[in-house]
Amino acid sequence: MKNIIETKQLKKEYRLGNVIVHALRGIDLTIKEGEFAAIMGASGSGKSTLMNLLGCLDQSTSGEYFLDGCLVNRMSRNEYARIRNEKIGFVFQGFNLLSRTSIVENVELPLVYDHSERIKDSQAAAVEALSHVGLGDRLDHEPNQLSGGQQQRVAIARALVNNPAMILADEPTGNLDSKTSVDVMALFQQLNDQGITIILVTHEPDIALYAKRIVEMKDGLIICDMKIKNRKNAKDDLKALNNAEVSSVVEIVERNDAHKKRY
Repeated sequence: MKNIIETKQLKKEYRLGNVIVHALRGIDLTIKEGEFAAIMGASGSGKSTLMNLLGCLDQSTSGEYFLDGCLVNRMSRNEYARIRNEKIGFVFQGFNLLSRTSIVENVELPLVYDHSERIKDSQAAAVEALSHVGLGDRLDHEPNQLSGGQQQRVAIARALVNNPAMILADEPTGNLDSKTSVDVMALFQQLNDQGITIILVTHEPDIALYAKRIVEMKDGLIICDMKIKNRKNAKDDLKALNNAEVSSVVEIVERNDAHKKRY
């Protein structure tokens, strides 16, 4: 399998007054096509800085970053924007959807800025992406007419619409309840099973265990990089949660019936 991501001694420094902050101290990381990796770390560990570099939202101070075979961190700003649009699908914690716009139009947005003309019919591509995430029957809805989990599915469809080399998901379950989070992770696992490369940035260990690999960071360095032996299956977990809900409802109904009979 080819490398989608390869970094060599990637460093990032910030200057705060007279102080230089070493956000990344030399990251060597390889992500192969079809992997599902979770990047973890406490606040200040460098995971957000690394995500910004991998997503071509910022440039490194030194080192090299190859994205799908292209050395990107020495490109011009325009080249950076182009490769970001063509190679990366973003999913954010806050969904970042336009509220007064249909979900089809929301999903079409990345194609507006795609000047490569790889995708001829943007609306058809958006409809296909939404169908792919289970929202083919909600095409005319606006985001505020959908639940939080459905809005995140729209964001995932938007990430898929330009056929990117990878999906970069930044805390995608951060605004969701536990059950909806598992539902979203089931979708990510499904997409990964279809061969889509996914990099998930999270601070939640339970969410990271749905990935196939965990990369843990501390003080701007990778301190642990391991494959997950007992990977959690989100579909099974979702089924268990649904069964538990049904059992709770049955218990409540039986309790109420018993109460009525008593009186």
